[in-house]
Amino acid sequence: MDTQKPSITRQGDRIVMPGLATAHSHAFQRALRGRTQRRATQAGSFWSWRGLMYALVEKLDPEAIFAISQMAFAELAMSGVTAVGEFHYVHHGPDGQPYANRTELAEAVIRAAQAVGVRIGLMRTAYFRAGYQKELAAGQRRFIDSGIEPVLADVEQLMARYANDPLVAVGLAAHSIRAVPREQTIALAEYARQQRLPFHMHVAEQRAELEECLAEYGRRPVELLAEAGVLDDRFVGIHATHLTPDEIEALGAARAFVCLCRTTERDLGDGLPETAALVQAGARLCVGVDSHAGSDAFEEVRAVELDDRSRTEARHVAAEAPELLWLATVGGYQAIGLGAVWAEDRVTLKADDPGIAAVSDNLLADGVLFGATPRAVDVVVVNGQMIVQDGVHVHYPEIYQMYQTTLRRLHMV
Repeated sequence: MDTQKPSITRQGDRIVMPGLATAHSHAFQRALRGRTQRRATQAGSFWSWRGLMYALVEKLDPEAIFAISQMAFAELAMSGVTAVGEFHYVHHGPDGQPYANRTELAEAVIRAAQAVGVRIGLMRTAYFRAGYQKELAAGQRRFIDSGIEPVLADVEQLMARYANDPLVAVGLAAHSIRAVPREQTIALAEYARQQRLPFHMHVAEQRAELEECLAEYGRRPVELLAEAGVLDDRFVGIHATHLTPDEIEALGAARAFVCLCRTTERDLGDGLPETAALVQAGARLCVGVDSHAGSDAFEEVRAVELDDRSRTEARHVAAEAPELLWLATVGGYQAIGLGAVWAEDRVTLKADDPGIAAVSDNLLADGVLFGATPRAVDVVVVNGQMIVQDGVHVHYPEIYQMYQTTLRRLHMV
């Protein structure tokens, strides 16, 4: 574990802790919440859910992405989140043609974070194909880049534009091995290494992904990445649900991050990752909200331990409160390129909230991380600015109104 040790303290009738980081988000998917759960929606698997997500993508414009992202980030702030890693892959117009300003949609997401007042690590995500021997779906046209050069040009434009903004960091991502072939993944990872940027990638989320990778390369995804030299201490593998012992060891040996997104992974039926084995191998963990199927940051953190208890039928298997606090704060900030500022942001909780009431001072971290909900959040301060007061974002009425208006315009309400 990293030597930096975040702490939770009592101050009168309040409990103070560092701000939480959610290292993996697709903010636009907040608009899907509650709209894919019934059988009638035909979202019977991850792959059919993905089709419904693509239908949403086809409707989006810069104004909609701003409004939906703003709502997503405000809700996270009210859950104690002060930094978000946005895995951004909706880049172009509905016909697949770039905007006149190629980073128009990335900037809409960044503006939403700035308006809310949370920090954002924008992971500009490369996406080159539908998958191995797969035809491109209509919704995917907005993701596709013509090659590595425009991807890196976008990264450099964003880095230059936000170089002096303390709320913004920029990183690089390859969507997945199915969307970014091996050689292009290697080239992107090398650029990230040279520029000292975080490098994020979905890995081994679904079994079908493993089968496609084996069919194309004769290797499983993490096995392929390890063999290609992609894994290092700036690599952030998202989900990593289905791994072999050798793949777990490879991630640990590289001191790579693994970002678990348990609410979304439950929602999509992804499976149960071997969290304890990853920790024991030396991998560093962080957590993400992913699809915004729910936005309880405390639940995402404790699920790292509790879901592995379900898998192993045992207790105290992956991480206790000190480790959970680190991965939820320092680890998450590091994974999205904001590690230098994690100690500057604070969340104040109401000590008399029923979820954490009467917790002993020597067990504050245990009480908060295993018992708190967003209801306990009182004040959130980011970069010296109070963005949540009395548990509500300071601009929530306007944010909510814009979100409602946008969903009506998209014919979603």
